[in-house]
Amino acid sequence: MVNQGYMVDLNKPLVFQVGRLGEAYDEWVHQPIVSKETPRFFANGVLEFMTRTPWWTIPMVWLPVVCWLISSSMKNGLPPYHLAASLIAGVCFWTLLEYSLHRFLFHIKTTGYWGNTIHYLLHGCHHKHPMDGLRLVFPPAATAIVLVPLWNVIKLLAPASCAPAFLAGSLLGYVIYDCTHYYLHYGKPSKGVPHDLKRNHMNHHFKIQDKGFGITSAFWDRIFGTLPPKPAKKSS
Repeated sequence: MVNQGYMVDLNKPLVFQVGRLGEAYDEWVHQPIVSKETPRFFANGVLEFMTRTPWWTIPMVWLPVVCWLISSSMKNGLPPYHLAASLIAGVCFWTLLEYSLHRFLFHIKTTGYWGNTIHYLLHGCHHKHPMDGLRLVFPPAATAIVLVPLWNVIKLLAPASCAPAFLAGSLLGYVIYDCTHYYLHYGKPSKGVPHDLKRNHMNHHFKIQDKGFGITSAFWDRIFGTLPPKPAKKSS
């Protein structure tokens, strides 16, 4: 049931409030508050702590896992050229997964209480508070949960010697993605590919939110027709 008159109190923990917005949630969550302040999500201190992740945690936690997976494939006798191919294939797979998750899951329209609540935790909070530096990357515990079914699928589809290297490439792609995402919000590239990626991502947040789903690359946006248009050049 939609509560048309409900207003979110930004001074109180947010997560269990947003579900009450009903059909008004989508409009509310796409009206960004541009502030570096970190809003409170939960009254419970442990839950609140688990939602806050400094960007450097991602390479610190996952790069050793990438190295361990590579060494596992090497110990299983995977030749160097097959190792390199599996790593590259994993990174390419991640770019498609990154695009697909962002477009079809993170931007799904919800109206029910729990749908709104889960969406806010997954991605809505990032659109509402795009400069919250402690929620620009995915918490490692949540990533570990996603890795379990992904690893099981990879083991079914890939040879035993290639599977760890493929997962290593996918995980490396994820690390690059999260670090790039943080940089696009806080870095100030002036030209080249980083500048174009930042422009596309800022357009996604503040102008055209149904375009620009790629973070580390615009490749899949070009393939699927979701690349944000370039700004018109000013006439002299």
